[in-house]
Amino acid sequence: MEGKDFMIGEALVGEGNEVAHIDLTIGKKTGPVGQAFLNGLTQLSQGHTPLLAVIRPNLIPKPATLIIPKVTIKNLEDAGKIFGPAQAAVAKAIADAVQDGTIPEAYAEEYVILASVFIHPEALDYDKIYRYNYSATKMAVQRALTGYPDLKKINYEKDRSTHAIAGVKMERLWRPPYLQIALDITSMSGMDRVMKEVPHNDMVIFEAGTLFIKEFGVRGLKDIRKSRPGCFLIADLKTLDVGKVEVDQAYNQGADAVVVSGLASVETVDSVIYEARRLGIYSYVDMMNVVDPKAVLKGLKNGPPDVVILHRNIDAGAGKENQAEDARWKLIKEIKSEVSSKILFAVAGGINPKTAKQALINGADILIVGRYITQSKDIERASREFLELLGEDTDLYRTHWE
Repeated sequence: MEGKDFMIGEALVGEGNEVAHIDLTIGKKTGPVGQAFLNGLTQLSQGHTPLLAVIRPNLIPKPATLIIPKVTIKNLEDAGKIFGPAQAAVAKAIADAVQDGTIPEAYAEEYVILASVFIHPEALDYDKIYRYNYSATKMAVQRALTGYPDLKKINYEKDRSTHAIAGVKMERLWRPPYLQIALDITSMSGMDRVMKEVPHNDMVIFEAGTLFIKEFGVRGLKDIRKSRPGCFLIADLKTLDVGKVEVDQAYNQGADAVVVSGLASVETVDSVIYEARRLGIYSYVDMMNVVDPKAVLKGLKNGPPDVVILHRNIDAGAGKENQAEDARWKLIKEIKSEVSSKILFAVAGGINPKTAKQALINGADILIVGRYITQSKDIERASREFLELLGEDTDLYRTHWE
């Protein structure tokens, strides 16, 4: 194994107050890790005094390891946990890692390790503190030496995972197709009814429709969030000007995505895409009444949006809602081929289960459905008519192994 000057590993093991979290760096004594090691030994900080890992008094493991307490040590009880089970566990894990070949023997004298160790002030069980910190150290060492995680793992997990302590996240559209329910509703009671009766399914996302926003403003987004915490929420602003301002307004009220009209100037569409990307939310471009959607997308300077809506005009399409296929859907493959394969495509305008099935065959990623669901006497049944076309709930795909 070729040695490196700086390797990083992290691991969390256990549960309750005894949970162990290790942040760890391994590197040569002559490199930056070695310098940090010496600084830690000689520049002490009150409440966070570094200490050498020891298997027992007078016996350190090699590579020599410096433990840095993450939580301030306030009394002798706190000190006993870090100088006792945690210190011994880290040391034993390092020694075992050398013996089992995880750490090459050649590293023993040439390398040093820094291990930041978390001990909860209310942790009581010394056996669990030892076991959890031992396992976390072993795992962090292995990860450091193997370069875990690689970018493929990161890209796969980043939109699927939820941080255990944060408990919240910005939802991402990582596994289409989705059912986007357009809340073109002008009463809060109507919105509450829809949000309560639509099945809880990760493949359902919600849109604060233009009518809703005109009635309640972007502040109404917070009311939708109260009815369905954690949902992916799109603000259908249909922005035509001052794109940055409208994106910021919607973002500050909890939007995960914003919609700009494809009829807006190139500068406005570009500003919406730029601002949404800066804030980490999605940009939709609605192509309703746009003669040449491909030309609009090819003319953008800030790259394509996250989602393109191929939108049938309801007034112009009156009486044609049951047609099986929209001629514009052929643009999906063309745009993916000529502009970007990463764009998601949404279809809207009188979508029903029959047209939805054909839209999916043509490559649609998002079905935008409004009145068929929101004005139904049985909202749950109407929703399931579409969900049955989409496959299994994405939540079934969240189990992962390290």
